[in-house]
Amino acid sequence: MENVEISFTLILHAGNAKSSAMLAIEAAREGDFTAAEQAMEEAKTELHKAHQCQTDLIQSEARGEATALSILLIHAQDHLAMAMTATEQAAEWLYLYKKITKS
Repeated sequence: MENVEISFTLILHAGNAKSSAMLAIEAAREGDFTAAEQAMEEAKTELHKAHQCQTDLIQSEARGEATALSILLIHAQDHLAMAMTATEQAAEWLYLYKKITKS
């Protein structure tokens, strides 16, 4: 895969992960923990796909294959970082909403 294709694939999956994480928070806020958990699973699946794109790039570079640095690739990495943060935060929000609901 070319770097442009890898970058867009990374952006796609990272964006999907972040969107699913936000949907999980919204569902939890409304008390729909089944939907929240399902959205979190989708977020984790998409995050795994995005992370795999990054891993492929790292392994390629470790084999001595040069990776051309571009604004698009930097943008893709930023999307991955934001998706990781959103997914981690969503897990915490789900925990808190569940705890509040039990009180």
